[in-house]
Amino acid sequence: MYFPQFLVGMLTTSGVVGAWAYVATGSVWTSVAWAFIAAALLQVGYFALVFKLVYRQQDTKQEAEATTPDATKQPVVPHQPLHRDGR
Repeated sequence: MYFPQFLVGMLTTSGVVGAWAYVATGSVWTSVAWAFIAAALLQVGYFALVFKLVYRQQDTKQEAEATTPDATKQPVVPHQPLHRDGR
């Protein structure tokens, strides 16, 4: 999710919550407080989502490095010498 898209959604949601609180309570200050609370909760959720995406990206990099075979980690398998004379 892009930040401008999130910002429009956050402002719209805060406005709806503020209007709903004003209709429910009749107080402008209560509706402003509820709008700020909704905005703060949305910010916390957005931060958690970004943190999760970044953490998952680092986690998948570590998994990819762990599953990639490394030449130094592969066991040495002794091979039979090639006998050209048929023995």
